[in-house]
Amino acid sequence: MRKSLIVNLSGILSAFLICGVVMQLQGYPAIESYAALFNQSVGSSYAFLTVLKNSIPLVLTGLSASVAFSSGPVNLGQPGQFLIGGLFATIGGLFVELPAPLMIPFMLMLAMIGGALWSFLAAIMKQLFDMDEYITTLMLNMIADLFTYWAISYPFFETGATFPQTPKIVKSGWMPSIGKFNSGIIVMLLAFIVVWFIYYRTTAGYEWRMTGQNPTFARLGGVPTRRNYLIIMLVTGALAGLAGGLVVMTGPRRFIKGIGANYAWDGIMVSMVANNNLFATLLYGIFFSTLETGSLGMELFTKVPSEMVTVLKAIIVLVVMAGRGSLEVLIRNWMTRQKMKARAEG
Repeated sequence: MRKSLIVNLSGILSAFLICGVVMQLQGYPAIESYAALFNQSVGSSYAFLTVLKNSIPLVLTGLSASVAFSSGPVNLGQPGQFLIGGLFATIGGLFVELPAPLMIPFMLMLAMIGGALWSFLAAIMKQLFDMDEYITTLMLNMIADLFTYWAISYPFFETGATFPQTPKIVKSGWMPSIGKFNSGIIVMLLAFIVVWFIYYRTTAGYEWRMTGQNPTFARLGGVPTRRNYLIIMLVTGALAGLAGGLVVMTGPRRFIKGIGANYAWDGIMVSMVANNNLFATLLYGIFFSTLETGSLGMELFTKVPSEMVTVLKAIIVLVVMAGRGSLEVLIRNWMTRQKMKARAEG
């Protein structure tokens, strides 16, 4: 754990250094730009609460990817599952009206069902026709994008709107805020706790981890790998769908074109940097949200294009993943030499 932390921190610091050099070469003040970035994201309680709110889709889609990748399935369908989950929640909020204590759980459940159903399509194609989910989930992303665009342009289009969007969902389906604190953050943290507990404290989670590390050994040891594969795909799809539902319920409160943005792809990047560790996924989701939230402030005060943060995130992923193997070897060798030196002196 300590080695992974050192590797990741070294990668992040290196990425900041590289991006800072690029900014200086472009004529932008790197130190002032970074200061503005963090001041606008963690410099006040309001800014930090905004970071937490913006981290919701990153953490949930990151958890989806981390659980999938570390358990065997290569589920890259988070963007599509996010959209279908958001659409399901929106439809529920348009045609059903219940008191808020019932409406909010109802819409969240619809979002999870939508995401799970979309991932189920890839899972069933794998089990019936041996189609690789790496390909099918990517293809389903495009289908989800086109399908949701059609849905908000025709059957659920808001009459009189000049942009593809649905009407607003009922107010009882809006995630409430406590001052500047949005309750969607609580849902995200509860989802994280449930997933963490299942993954690390239950027999099912042990089987998932064993299958991810050595599927042949797990199968020969009596683990029901086919059943677990289906369950994992449903769970990870539900997490991505929940992210889509929460974005609708905490943000525009309707489904609009482009609502998916790059949330799910950023979530996949978060899981890659975290090396599929669930707790690290939570932390990196918040960290990436810090960068995104502060990028607008950086552009406002230092004129650095906000796209520079996209470059920074890409460099972080590249440096951390490229250096993970080599740096871990160096650290392990150094720690071994230190232990041998200590024993010799003792």
